[in-house]
Amino acid sequence: MHPVIVLLLIAAWVGVMYLGFTIVFPVLFPATLVVAGAAALGLYYLHACRTLAPSTLEGPSPVASPAVAYRHYLLGQVWRDWWAITRTVVPQVWKTASGIVITLTRMLLGGLWGFFAFPIWAALCAGIATAAVPAAVFVLALTLLYGVVAAIGLAGWLACVLVLAGLERLFMMYGRILQTCPHPFCYERIGLPEYACPGCGARHARLAPGAGGAFRHVCRCGTRLPTTVPLGRFRLAAFCPHCGGPLPERIGRVRVEPLPFVGGPAAGKTTFMFLGIRALHGRARAMHGRLAFVEQRHAQAYAGAIREFQRGGRLAKTGPELPLATMLDVELPGRARRILYLFDPAGEHYTGATEVESLRYLDHGEALLFIVDPFALPQVRRALTEDEQRLVDRAAASSEEDPADTLQRVLNELRSRPDQGRQKRVAVIVTKTDLLARTEIGRCLGQEPDPDLRGWLSRVGLGNTVRTLDQVAGHVRYLASGLGTEPAEVADLLGWVSGLAPGPSANGDRPATTPDEGQEVPGTAPLRAPWPVRGRDSERVPAGYQAGRWAVLAGLSVLTAATVTGAVVAAAERFPY
Repeated sequence: MHPVIVLLLIAAWVGVMYLGFTIVFPVLFPATLVVAGAAALGLYYLHACRTLAPSTLEGPSPVASPAVAYRHYLLGQVWRDWWAITRTVVPQVWKTASGIVITLTRMLLGGLWGFFAFPIWAALCAGIATAAVPAAVFVLALTLLYGVVAAIGLAGWLACVLVLAGLERLFMMYGRILQTCPHPFCYERIGLPEYACPGCGARHARLAPGAGGAFRHVCRCGTRLPTTVPLGRFRLAAFCPHCGGPLPERIGRVRVEPLPFVGGPAAGKTTFMFLGIRALHGRARAMHGRLAFVEQRHAQAYAGAIREFQRGGRLAKTGPELPLATMLDVELPGRARRILYLFDPAGEHYTGATEVESLRYLDHGEALLFIVDPFALPQVRRALTEDEQRLVDRAAASSEEDPADTLQRVLNELRSRPDQGRQKRVAVIVTKTDLLARTEIGRCLGQEPDPDLRGWLSRVGLGNTVRTLDQVAGHVRYLASGLGTEPAEVADLLGWVSGLAPGPSANGDRPATTPDEGQEVPGTAPLRAPWPVRGRDSERVPAGYQAGRWAVLAGLSVLTAATVTGAVVAAAERFPY
């Protein structure tokens, strides 16, 4: 080729390069940078909307269905959503940008014209490559946005958790709420029961303010469950976390009061228990309160016992198995409410140290009822004449176990407790006093309107036992009990020992006790409204998850709008005309 032509081509190329890098490049590069950055921003925002907007469990960032309950959104799912957006957008932006650069290279530099199109190619490729910087800044800003949302949300969540947990603690302390298991071979103290979801029946072992939420936990079926008793947790079906047995309806809201009936075989524990239930039921009705059995079987057993009393018969002997507590939910207007656990084991469980050790419910109570069969006292038996002995044998079975030995075994077991077995209240019930009053040694109990039972027991051989009770218990009260005992006296004693009422006033006044005519058997109707099944269905994410996602999406929208506005303002300042 002629040298002149070569020089002309070189001059033309130099001219084109000069014009390209001085005129075309300064315009095309920022335009490409803006377009590429806006495209990356739009792609990121599009995938964020696709990830955060859906309310179903499936989607770009699926929400796994939990085994029992969902964890709080900010404790895990928020970062899975962020990672789902980032891991999708970044590879896609890289793939799109590299594909465009390769295409531009082939188109603009693929022939001889490439020598003259180089400034255009450089402007386009440099703009695309440089757009990675604002894109990276945007991703960092989005990460910071996630962090800010998570930090603010977690701070609010933690504050609510601490406040609610503190309020429930104060509620439990103020009400002296005790929770224990009434079931045989368990009898454990309960910190937090298991609660069943009313929607699917799933058992929630940690239904308290925490990782599942402050005010509500969301079950796997979508039902929203309250986390504290003041918020309504007591309206859920509760179960013992140790043995899985059902617990009374209002457990956690009302104090459980274990009341062990301590006495030897045939001492009259079961008879007095049913007489006490009858008297307390009459007292509750007279005061417009309520008393209800927790379990239907106990209501049926009580009805059968009352019919047996009315026929003048004897109650069947208690079986040898460990007892399930007879549970009563009692509420007297203006007074304390209690769930009473009446433990009435067979007397044989008190005849040996090993047997007493199996009665683990003794570990939790602060009151007990000591049932004394007067005809089991050696001194009383020796004092009976032959006629009196025949009278006693015909009228009632007598215990062969010395009450002093029975109580001593129980007190030995109670001394293993941290409080050394200290009791706040002990009721001493001398049974069969209607029969005892027909004997010479017990005649004084029937003649005196207010017999000195403590003194009489001391005179017939229980002096050491009486003094021991004075040392062990804060208060001790005595009652002479028989089938004809005034129900008001029995109701006073049972109300006092259970903490329901202080008993009669100093002047002898006491609340009335109505007769049991017409409504002999307490009901077993529910004492609280069941928790309603409310919440999203199991195919949708919990409302808390949706709120968290929408909060992030709203912040992302504001960030995107601010970025676009800033880019437009910067471009207007750069190119004012």
